[in-house]
Amino acid sequence: MNRDGTTASPGAHGALPPLDDRRVEEIEGALFAEIDRARRARRVRRGRIWLGGTAAAAVVVVGALVVPAVIGGLSGTSSGSSIAPQFDAGTKGSDAGGTAQSGSGGIAAVPSRGDKPSTGDTGVAREIVTTATATVEARDVRAAIERISTAATARKGYVEAMSIGTVGATATTGTGSTAPSPDAPEGALPASPTGDGGWVTVRVPAASLPALISDLARAGTVHASAIDRVDVTSQAVDLRARIDALEASVSRLTQLMAKAGSVADLLSAESALSSRQADLESYEQQLKALESQVAMSTLTVTVAPHPTIVRANPAGFGDGLAAGWSGFVATVNGLVVAIGFVLPWLAVVVLLAAITWAVVLLARAIRSRRNRAA
Repeated sequence: MNRDGTTASPGAHGALPPLDDRRVEEIEGALFAEIDRARRARRVRRGRIWLGGTAAAAVVVVGALVVPAVIGGLSGTSSGSSIAPQFDAGTKGSDAGGTAQSGSGGIAAVPSRGDKPSTGDTGVAREIVTTATATVEARDVRAAIERISTAATARKGYVEAMSIGTVGATATTGTGSTAPSPDAPEGALPASPTGDGGWVTVRVPAASLPALISDLARAGTVHASAIDRVDVTSQAVDLRARIDALEASVSRLTQLMAKAGSVADLLSAESALSSRQADLESYEQQLKALESQVAMSTLTVTVAPHPTIVRANPAGFGDGLAAGWSGFVATVNGLVVAIGFVLPWLAVVVLLAAITWAVVLLARAIRSRRNRAA
């Protein structure tokens, strides 16, 4: 039945049944509502993606900035307390030696790498410079250092240097005289026996070094020890060859001076002789120092006092309250430090989040204007 009252034949021209205006408005409203829901869902998904990406970027940035700072702070707190003075073995240009270390105070014998005969050194007695270090823990630092010094002197050695405490330290030379250490302030007095540690460097004949190291247990508890052997045979042979050559040259120049026929020849020979004599004396001093290092081994001992352990022992309510208050204050201080460390990074994260949110709002406003304009 059509609007004019006529009956339409079924299937005429394949036309659909007519819709009234109300039905058309319902269909259009449903279609526009579906389109609006789809747009809103896309905006929500896009906003979540923006927020997630921004948060991930902020976490990466903060991690890249915070982790190195934290690692640097942790590594900065692991510095050592004290180190014994280093000593020069005078082995530049020499063959490499061997080192033996022990964490329990024992010394393991390790042969020197230079013990193998080299070209030109076959049949020559090896010359080895031996140095050793040790760490000893003792109740009385001064008494332990004096015991080590006495043991070295008894083995025909001597004290090369010594330091007790950190302020007003004293140093003893091989001559037996006592003088303020170079590190001590001017006018400082000798350190008290209750100093916080010390060290002593002694020199003994090479054959007596193992026995002296064994005697360190009498001075205290040996925590670590090491021996370093350096083969200086080639250096000693080279110095002796240079000395022999210079001695022969000096002898020839002396003869030439006696036979000089003119003042010019005499002056030339004298100048060359002076240069040769200076070189000869220098090489002789170097050889003397090297032979001294070979004959007398060096031992440096670092002496540390026993650590003092303080134990909490509240005797009553007042002591317990004081201990609890101290713990509370320490906890609050730790929290304040942690908050102070986190606040700058938190401000950066908040700023990045605010910028991201502002960008999202601006994008939404632009899309809304475009939709209204369409």
